[in-house]
Parts: sequence; C-alpha cells; structure tokens
Amino acid sequence: MASSTPATETWLLENGNIKPLSKGMRHGHGRSHGRTAHNVSSSSLRKKSDLTLVRKVPCTIVRDVLANVQEVIFGTKLFVLFIAIPFAILAHYQNFGRSWVFGLSLLGLTPLAERVSFLTEQIAFFTGPTVGGLLNATCGNATELIIAIFALMQHKVDVVKYSLLGSILSNLLLVLGTSLFCGGIANLSKEQKYDRKQADVNSLLLLLGLLCHVLPLLFRYAGVGESAAITAEAVLQLSRVSCIVMLIAYIAYLIFQLWTHRQLFDAEAEDNEDDDAVDEEAVLGFWSAFAWLVGMTLIIALLSEYVVGTIEAASESWGISVSFISVILLPIVGNAAEHAGAVIFAFKNKLDISLGVALGSATQIAMFVVPLCVIVAWIVGVRMDLDFNLLETGSLALAIIVTAFTLQDGTSHYIKGLVLLLCYIVISACFFVSNRPQTQPNVVHLEGIMRV
Repeated sequence: MASSTPATETWLLENGNIKPLSKGMRHGHGRSHGRTAHNVSSSSLRKKSDLTLVRKVPCTIVRDVLANVQEVIFGTKLFVLFIAIPFAILAHYQNFGRSWVFGLSLLGLTPLAERVSFLTEQIAFFTGPTVGGLLNATCGNATELIIAIFALMQHKVDVVKYSLLGSILSNLLLVLGTSLFCGGIANLSKEQKYDRKQADVNSLLLLLGLLCHVLPLLFRYAGVGESAAITAEAVLQLSRVSCIVMLIAYIAYLIFQLWTHRQLFDAEAEDNEDDDAVDEEAVLGFWSAFAWLVGMTLIIALLSEYVVGTIEAASESWGISVSFISVILLPIVGNAAEHAGAVIFAFKNKLDISLGVALGSATQIAMFVVPLCVIVAWIVGVRMDLDFNLLETGSLALAIIVTAFTLQDGTSHYIKGLVLLLCYIVISACFFVSNRPQTQPNVVHLEGIMRV
C-alpha cells in the first residue's frame, strides 16, 4: 500500500497514524482557512519535509512522533537555532554567566516565534478562517507579550515599555524600510504598487494609539504646578481609560478584518497561490498542532523569564544600555524570522504581504499588546501607564508620521525604504548613547513656559 502512494502526497499526522490528505479535505481546508500576511511571510522560511524514511518505521507511535518532529523541528530553515535552547537552560543551571544565558535565550526565541506562526496556521486548517484569524491576532506577537508579562511580574515596567516601543519602531522603520529598499533595488525596471486600503486602516489605528500615548505625557507636563503624586495618579487613570478605548478599537479592527472587509486582508494571500513557498495543505493534525503549540509556548515562557532576569547583567557585561537592548536588540532577534519573510516577498515584488506583516504587527502591538499589558499590570497591582517619556514618545510619533507619509500614494521605490532605514539608524544611535537610569524620566524644564 505504501509503495503505491505518490511521493508527492501530503500526509496528515493524527491519532498515531500517518495518512494521506484527501482531495476533498484539501479543497475544504485550503484557502478557506484565511491565511494572513504573517502566515504567508513565515511560510517563506519553511522547508518541505521528506517523510519517505519515516513511513518505513513499523511502529505506529514511533512513526507518529518522528513525523511530528520532522515537520515541526526540522520543517524550518532556522532549525539549527533550536540548539541554543538546551544550551540556554544548561547555562542557567550551571552558572555559565548571566550574559550567556541572555544571549542564548534570545537565539532560542528566534525559531520559536516562526514555529508558533506555523502551528497556529495548522490549527486554522481545522477551525476555519475566523478562529484562525483570532489565533493569529492573539499569538502573532506571543513572544513580545510573554516577555512583557514576565517583566511586569518582576516590576520591570521600563523594560516592558522599551521592548514594546522597540517592536513598533522595528516593524515600521526596519522591517518596512528593508522591504521597500530591497524590493526597489530588485525591481528597478518595474513600478512597485500595493493596495493602500489596508495601509490606511493600519495607519489610522496607529495614529489613535499615538494619541493615547501623547495625552498622558502632555497631561504630566500640563500639571507641573500640581503635586507630583496627584499628577501621577491622574496620568495612571487616563492611561487605563485610554487602554480600554484601544482594546475596543482593536476588537473593531478584528471584526473589520475577519468579517466585514476580509477581502482587503485575504487578497495578498490569494495573489500568491502559485508560489512554492506558500503551503496550502495541512501537515499536522489538530491535536498534534495544539500539543506542539502548548509546548512551544511553555518554552517561550521559560526563555522569556531568562531574558528578563538577565537583561541588566547583559547590559553591564556588554557595556550597552538596557534601553538599547530592549528597544533595538530584543525586537530584531525575537522577530527575525517574520522580518526575513517580509523582505523575501518584497524581493518578489509582492509588497502587500510585506506591508501586511510590518503594519499588521505594529498595529497588533500598539493596539492590543500595549493596552493588555497595562490592564494586566492594573490587575496584579503594578503601576504601568502610557507615559513613555518624551524621548520614547517622540520617536514613536515621528516613526508613525514618517511611515504614513511614505505609504500615502500606493507606490514604492528604493529611496522610500532607504529613508525609513536611516530614520531607524538615527533612533538606534539615540538609544545607544542614552545611559539614563531606568527609573529616571526625561526632564524638561517648562517653568519658564508656564510663567509665560
């Protein structure tokens, strides 16, 4: 029986057996599961698994385990980085040095972020596009969210703010800038175009998020003559109200994306149905994918705890400020797989996917992860607000405004990408030279202005 099965057959791993996916199941679970730009982008780093040897294993249980390992662990081009995970755990328990634990944990998080995207996509084959979209909306930035929650548990509010700010800046300037620059260089003879509708929606949400960040900052300076304790309490209350508004806006965005205007967000995936990098068939069963997703999330939680616990030690050992590590290094390493996928599709002149990754991820962090962290901090009794200080909020504002101007005409060329990259370099240099203690806010002397 096995010999009569075509070598190119897709295999479904479920209930201890490897069985071919029927043609009806393919059509039933192909494009109907609603692939997002994140899923399509991550698929560019996946490898086709050869199950020829696995199918020859006589024991069903062993065959199932080996097939799952083949698909999940070795099904990515980043599989070599998985070796960093046991070394990070070993370094932690053998006291190799806290900076080593930090570096190895960061490397280990890189393939895990891509695998979470893969596993949520596999689950979406069986749950349908709506649940799949909701999974992507909550797990798309699971690494940043888990790191932020662990930092909150240790009352490292500044690390939370820095890392989330860095993720937004990285997506808007580094990822989008690299994509537009590389895409423009690779397609000099073509006019690169993209659908402005999705970019406009994301830009509007980012501007709303920016307003919610700016108002607490302005409120603090507007209350210069009042007691610092009264002003701080008012800023905290304003931030919590703003976060509720942001979560409402994000829920509306999900309804817009998954129900009322789904065609705006599914178009980029449908345009790439002939691309070899896009896998349109399930290779894991539902419970297999769910079990792997739980396991991967637990490993991400473990490594995130290591990262948060050793970030100050790494800062001292490497001679780099905590702000630079949090704003620049954490987002780059944590989302390297997703970022690489966006650049790859820009090379192929498929900017809708690249924009979907960069803007979608930035929107998800700004409108979901940040307010959720404030709400979680509120629940556990940690005072976290949306006042990210003058330097950080100014960088965020300029990044959003520059990106909005860059995307206003629906066309692209390499100079747009270059400008975004140069903006990111300047902001990176700013945080690199900044050695301000974590608890010290930006100091702006406004007494003269207030007297006037």
